Amino acid sequence: MERIMNIRTKLVSAALSLLVAASGACAAEQTKLRISKQYGLGYLPLVVLEGRKLLEKNAKEAGLGDLAVEWITFAGGVPANDALLAGNVDLISGGVAPAVILWDKTQGAARILAALNESPLVLNTSNPNVKTLRDLTENDRIALPSVKVSIQAITLSIAAVKEFGPKEFARFDPLTVALPHPDALIALTSGKSEITGHFTSEPFITLEQRNPNVRQVLSSYDLFGRHTNNIVTTSKKFYDANPKLVSVIIKSLNEANEWIAANKNEAARLYLEVSKSREPIELIKAILDKSENTFSTKPLNLTVYSDFLHEIGRIKKKPTERDLFFPKIFEQGNGG
Repeated sequence: MERIMNIRTKLVSAALSLLVAASGACAAEQTKLRISKQYGLGYLPLVVLEGRKLLEKNAKEAGLGDLAVEWITFAGGVPANDALLAGNVDLISGGVAPAVILWDKTQGAARILAALNESPLVLNTSNPNVKTLRDLTENDRIALPSVKVSIQAITLSIAAVKEFGPKEFARFDPLTVALPHPDALIALTSGKSEITGHFTSEPFITLEQRNPNVRQVLSSYDLFGRHTNNIVTTSKKFYDANPKLVSVIIKSLNEANEWIAANKNEAARLYLEVSKSREPIELIKAILDKSENTFSTKPLNLTVYSDFLHEIGRIKKKPTERDLFFPKIFEQGNGG
């Protein structure tokens, strides 16, 4: 009997050991993080995370050990969304509109983790005959990151509705061409391309407007006021499995924003170094000094895009701000 009791005790002890080990394995968080970014100053907080290794520092301080961070660059929201759905990245960054479409497509399984910035989107043109949207013709071609899906494309649709009425949301879709911002800049300013317009963000807005043949047609701020432009999105699977790492990411973004606000010269220099851009540092600093460009993890006027997408039937459900975001940002987010 004593022998049987000893065997049972050992079996129970072994089972408990396995349970502890299993629970520890379930609780273990990722030690590698894959993040995507895109082109432009709107992604400066991510550039700061990369250049100053804030994620690695804060992960170690939070007891998560050595975090390996892999950075990937996409040209637009569509390939970024596809990469997240395929499990090839853990976090993606991009404009608000693709994130809203992804939220709807996944029924909330992919949501926004944090906002990145507030800045205008601007339509520039090199066509001397185009002063307003009403001057655009079938001969014009407007470059933007992704047709019909990018935040620029949706902003153009909002402008079309405001100018021509609710049934005209797709009026300018046939004029749009998918091009990465750097390529569109070259195409617009070279005078040797079919591209006569570029719906873009900083620093491409300012770079293009330095050309005497380029002028601004409209700004998103004129359409509906200040708003969140770029955001970071992740999956519910990642969010639920990595609570400490999620807190580290938001903390690091807040830290990056505070550093940018206090060190704009250094931030401009870091942007040029990490992005390998060749603009004059004075130009990047001047853009950062503009009051219209701020960096914040908290959302601002973001549902103007989700409301519009619902109105035109592109998404099935009309979300609130809290529907679109994972809840942690409302605890940890900071303002611009």
